[in-house]
Amino acid sequence: MKPISLLHKPLLKDPLCSKASLAKAVEEQIFDFCFLSKQEPVTIPCGHSYCMSCIIDCWEQKEPPYSCPQCRESFSQRPLLKKNTLIAEMMETLQKTSLQTAAVECDVCTTEKNRAVKSCLQCLASFCQTHLQLHHQSPAFMKHRLVEASKHIQENICLSHGKPLEIYCQDDDQCICCLCVTDNHKNHSVVSVDSEWTSKKEELQEIKVVCQKLTEERERGLQELSEAVKSFKSSAEEAVENTEKVFSELICSLEKKRSEIKEQIRAQEKTEIDRAEELHKHLDQELTELRKRQTEIEKLLITDDQIHCLKSCQSVCVLPKFEDIPSFTQHTHLSFKDVSISAFREVLEDVCQQQTGRITREVSDVHVAQTPEPKAADTFWQYFCQLQLDLNTAYKKLKLLEDNTKVSNVNVVQQYPDHPERFDGFPNVMCREGLYGRCYWEVECSGNIWVIAVCYKGMSRKGNSNGCKLGFNNKSFRLSRCQQNFTFIHNDKEVSIPAVPPSRIGVYLDHRAGTLSFYSVSDTMTLLHRVQTTFTEPLYPAFGIGEGSSVRIIEQRKAQIAQK
Repeated sequence: MKPISLLHKPLLKDPLCSKASLAKAVEEQIFDFCFLSKQEPVTIPCGHSYCMSCIIDCWEQKEPPYSCPQCRESFSQRPLLKKNTLIAEMMETLQKTSLQTAAVECDVCTTEKNRAVKSCLQCLASFCQTHLQLHHQSPAFMKHRLVEASKHIQENICLSHGKPLEIYCQDDDQCICCLCVTDNHKNHSVVSVDSEWTSKKEELQEIKVVCQKLTEERERGLQELSEAVKSFKSSAEEAVENTEKVFSELICSLEKKRSEIKEQIRAQEKTEIDRAEELHKHLDQELTELRKRQTEIEKLLITDDQIHCLKSCQSVCVLPKFEDIPSFTQHTHLSFKDVSISAFREVLEDVCQQQTGRITREVSDVHVAQTPEPKAADTFWQYFCQLQLDLNTAYKKLKLLEDNTKVSNVNVVQQYPDHPERFDGFPNVMCREGLYGRCYWEVECSGNIWVIAVCYKGMSRKGNSNGCKLGFNNKSFRLSRCQQNFTFIHNDKEVSIPAVPPSRIGVYLDHRAGTLSFYSVSDTMTLLHRVQTTFTEPLYPAFGIGEGSSVRIIEQRKAQIAQK
């Protein structure tokens, strides 16, 4: 676990302890660096004190219940952290006095050295209270500048001339003496040290304000980050529980459907077997009757008693009426082999694959903080999504090749069946996949007329209006080439792209952030155009292909090999 910034000894917890006693206790204890650097001290319910960022770090790395790192007292809920103002005041006092802990001795005392109280910038010496009186009483010393006693007073002497550093050279950004002005700093811009320090103090005050603002922003950011992580963990737990619930319900539903189908098959089996047995019984009776009648006829044929035969002939010559025997071999519905259980599995697997792919992209797009758009070419591929063209949307003169990953305009009508989703006015085709989250894909274009686009599924397909033309409505965005002109078009508004892209185009979509970027891909990736908007639905990659042109969707493996 990351080290916790805390007091090495517990602070006094007696509520009757005086402020003076507490101050003494604080001075006798060793504070960690985070306290000395003015991190906000807080006290938790057990009475122990820590800097806020460190105790938050400690608790963020553990699962509830939360506990004190020192006494291990646990809390059912995460305690509300409030600033300990008393300790903060003590720390501020200690920080101010710590700079003066190293005593400066009086330069005039000869025997027992007294502690200096002031240093003189003109005399370049430090004086105790007794020897300082001369600076207050003698007119010759009253104009000398006194400062707080410092061991570094000798640093105010010019090493070259032994004179006080009273002048500041703005060109060389250094303190100099009066002789340096005519020596190494001739014709330089110089001012007095007092004047420069006044200016610097104003600058430092401004920087201090900015620093304070940045500090507050980051402290607020830390708090917001902690809350975001807490919410993030809570949402993850909720998502896992919801996933368990949904899949359990789905499994139960499938089990129920399996039982229903099995019962239906068994019920149909019983019904038909009973019918077959009834038919079998009926056929047996008819067969017995026919065999009996056949025997009687055979007897009559061999008898010599013609009179008897003629009398009996009438009864045997009239056969009972029999129904036609049904066909038992020609009807395919007599077999359960043709019940499309495997088709059900294929459809279900296809839906599962599409939906799990969508969920996977959505899950990978969940972040505690917004992740910036990738810069390096390799990092784009972590968001790669494999696309496949949807045959049902393809214009009649577009030919799909290579397992529906390539489309060409061959200007020959293909024998596609009618479909409500097919483009019939423009040579367009869409992909099957609706994209959420962060996605990246690449295409390779050939020819002089092509369009790389994304659109909402509800974009019109029938006719020649702008509603059916990629980029010329509010439901589609396109990057296109027409001869030597490259443009981006959305909602019939056109932006010219001066750079001529190569044949390979990369498209990066951050659906949640509302970002759509087009890149030219060669040895490096060059941004061609970026859209910042709000996407309200899943986006489907789409392509427009002019006569003699084609577009091929690049597979991830081949693209990465090409980059290497």
